[in-house]
Amino acid sequence: MYRRPWFRTSPTGALIERAMSNLDAAEATLLNIAPPSYVLGQLPSLLNHVQRHLIPKDPRRQEFESIAHQFGVQEQTRRRSRSGAERPPEGQPEVQRALPDEDRGRIVSAVRGASSAALREQLRVRSFRNVLLATALLMTMLAIGIAVLGLISPTTVPLCFEPERSGQTVVVCPTAQSSLLTTSDVAGPVAPDVDDAVKQTAGPWDLLTVELVGLTAAAVGAATAIRGIRGSSGPHNLPVALAALKLPTGAVTAFLGLLLMRGQFVPGLSALDTSAQILAWALVFGFAQQLFTRLVDQQAHNVLDSVRGADTRPEPPPP
Repeated sequence: MYRRPWFRTSPTGALIERAMSNLDAAEATLLNIAPPSYVLGQLPSLLNHVQRHLIPKDPRRQEFESIAHQFGVQEQTRRRSRSGAERPPEGQPEVQRALPDEDRGRIVSAVRGASSAALREQLRVRSFRNVLLATALLMTMLAIGIAVLGLISPTTVPLCFEPERSGQTVVVCPTAQSSLLTTSDVAGPVAPDVDDAVKQTAGPWDLLTVELVGLTAAAVGAATAIRGIRGSSGPHNLPVALAALKLPTGAVTAFLGLLLMRGQFVPGLSALDTSAQILAWALVFGFAQQLFTRLVDQQAHNVLDSVRGADTRPEPPPP
């Protein structure tokens, strides 16, 4: 018996959305063939569904609200919200139970349109989630490549600094430092070569250590940023994708930040004295990934706010 691969049966992919579309179609068919009493009984929930997912200027929503107003649904909803229980207004007879076919067709059209809009909202969330995961995967591969480069060839991109004081210098790397080298009184071919000292001091774990420190700082930053993101009842786990992007980004920014400092890109911060200072700056640069991913966080807020699910207040009806 043939079985689909696990990645094609994922509960968070297109199969769920296809099932949702089929359920929406089945609901529309049920509303077409159901007795009038059933459709009228479902009008409050259908009105809520339409108002959540169709804009106030949509003609289908306006027609549905007109039909609901005709059957007294909006008035009953307001009385329920004020008193907590539904009471018929004094002096007004019970609403009629006859549902014209023309009104039934308008109800089904509006409900079907609202369901399609809700599905498109979920598609936008899934598309944005996929972009985040693809970017996070590329950043992870880049971070792994940097670490492997450091393990294979520590001297290719050394994150070492050479602070000089009173004619003496020392080579400081993330995991080790050299002995003092006297450079002021020595000249000629016997003078100590700082580059040789860098090659001897740089270790295979330097880049990996810097990236781990940056990743740790990024994890703290991700926890701080995600606490402000509203949860979603959708199946796409957008906050998890945001965290997956921030972690490798923090590792890469820690490496790039120290590389800029070693190249004297930042005046006055090109001569770190100890390995602890190097790791401390790696921590700062790892947390600084928030400056680059802040716009992504804002876009995630906008995408989640566009999904008007059951945990979002619907737009007020037009006056």
